[in-house]
Amino acid sequence: MMRKIISWVEVPATDIERAANFYSKVLNIEMKVMDFGEEKMACFPNGEGAISQSPDFNSSKDGVLVSFYTEKGLDNALIIAIENGGEIVQPKTKIEAEGRGYFALIVDTEGNKVGLYED
Repeated sequence: MMRKIISWVEVPATDIERAANFYSKVLNIEMKVMDFGEEKMACFPNGEGAISQSPDFNSSKDGVLVSFYTEKGLDNALIIAIENGGEIVQPKTKIEAEGRGYFALIVDTEGNKVGLYED
């Protein structure tokens, strides 16, 4: 079996509490903020990565695109994202490859463009 290619993802935040609250609601997960002095993190539940706030880690709509699986459905996640300060930049779209599901792109409360996915 091949090891997974992506081992860790960090999404930058300027306000870690606001960002953790946003992702907790949109992804229907619990994110606890940890304070490490100059760096603060809220880790995703299965060790895939974290939301991170540190002095030289800046939010961007133009960086790497990370897509998150939406356990309770993409339509619901998009509604929750808007209700919690996010912005939809590409609505729910069918992925053209056979059996690949749907995705949407949003801008989070920190100014990052991220993908949301459902199969």
